[in-house]
Amino acid sequence: MKVQCKKCLLQEAGENNSYNQLMEYIATIDDSLKVSESVYNNRLSACRKCDMLISGMCLKCGCYVELRAALKDSKCANADNVLW
Repeated sequence: MKVQCKKCLLQEAGENNSYNQLMEYIATIDDSLKVSESVYNNRLSACRKCDMLISGMCLKCGCYVELRAALKDSKCANADNVLW
């Protein structure tokens, strides 16, 4: 049985194939739709502290947080915890 990594992003949880596919997808998104590297890293830092993060996925909405953190028009689904 595989243990889910609480408060881990995909790569940290050992999900290398999923992480690589997600990073390849993010690379195809037009830069005008993405946040800066600094904002991206700040968002991921906030996600790492959230109890809703399990193995790179948000338990609140089911997204991959690395993808949502990259997009300008995205918001944190954890309304009770203003992270972004």
